[in-house]
Amino acid sequence: MESPCILVCSIDDKTGYCFGCGRTRDEIAGWIEMTDAERRDVMNLLPARLETVERKPRRITRRRALAEGGSAS
Repeated sequence: MESPCILVCSIDDKTGYCFGCGRTRDEIAGWIEMTDAERRDVMNLLPARLETVERKPRRITRRRALAEGGSAS
């Protein structure tokens, strides 16, 4: 499974989520060891988490573009 990382690696102190991908520090650190099912579970949580951070990612990720019905190119 692809990583949700978009190289905007900074944690929101208020929520504990990465501004770029929405994962927690523990999820980022353990991503390689997670099963595909665990990664899918985390991936399903990310869009809602990203709505709670104070800043938004600087660019649209391929995952987000597809989720919003746009082009992934």
